[in-house]
Amino acid sequence: MAVPKRKQSKSRTNKRFANYTATAPTLAECPHCHQKMQAHRVCGNCGYYDKNEVIPQDAKKD
Repeated sequence: MAVPKRKQSKSRTNKRFANYTATAPTLAECPHCHQKMQAHRVCGNCGYYDKNEVIPQDAKKD
């Protein structure tokens, strides 16, 4: 079984995570109501996705 010869230092281990940054989600315009929404998601304002009503308007009011 392969075993490391030396312990890897904390600084060397932490270098792997140094360039990770969280990014804000990309927003697109809803083609139905023209509100900002996340791409490839159901619009939270009108309930449409890809020209199809996924969430009926009467169900959203609850």
